Amino acid sequence: MKKLLLSTAAILSVAIANPAMVAAQDDPPLRPAEYVNVSAIHIDDGHGLDYANHLATLWRRSMDFQVEQGWIDSYEILTNVHAREGEPDVYLLTRYTEWTTPEEGRARGEAMRAHMAMTAEQMQEASAGRAEYRTLGSEILLRRQVWND
Repeated sequence: MKKLLLSTAAILSVAIANPAMVAAQDDPPLRPAEYVNVSAIHIDDGHGLDYANHLATLWRRSMDFQVEQGWIDSYEILTNVHAREGEPDVYLLTRYTEWTTPEEGRARGEAMRAHMAMTAEQMQEASAGRAEYRTLGSEILLRRQVWND
């Protein structure tokens, strides 16, 4: 049974990663949907409130602006309620459907700095301040698959 599950998982992952391989089918069962970027955050003991305050102020303001601009579809915060040793405390999810061009990325950066009323240097300083109590453990880009009904 374990071999069957592993074989099925391997076939599914190849088919999802290489949609051209299943293009021979008239109606493949899955189709790609939005991207989901997941950031895994570790917070030092005693600094949960510090990070929550950051999320509720600067981060939320930035993310809400990106939603308003249509740059991202949505975002959410998940906490790891029963974190085991070494696991992240918080997961930050950002959902979007399209990649930006380099030119659009620069324009978005300028718009974001204007919206936040911060220079690039001030944004770097703020990030460095958070580095005193939080660490980005990992970042992963996922692509949601939906039924092709």
